[in-house]
Amino acid sequence: MRVPSLDDPDLPIADIMRRWPETMSVFIARGMLCVGCMIGPFHTVDDACAEYGIDPDVLLAELRTAIMSAAAPAVQAGAAGLR
Repeated sequence: MRVPSLDDPDLPIADIMRRWPETMSVFIARGMLCVGCMIGPFHTVDDACAEYGIDPDVLLAELRTAIMSAAAPAVQAGAAGLR
């Protein structure tokens, strides 16, 4: 089984939110109805951006920021344990 990547243009929105739940807040903040949508298992970021008139590069950057922000406390906690 392959590891999901945001760089995969075929990765469905539902898989993004399952793998990185912190991304749900990005969709919600933009007023996108992707969270809980029946089309989520089939729509990609490009599909959703076309529906909502959003630049895919901008949305992907916001998703990456959400993922990195959620990972930062775990990295900091691990680094604190090394002291």
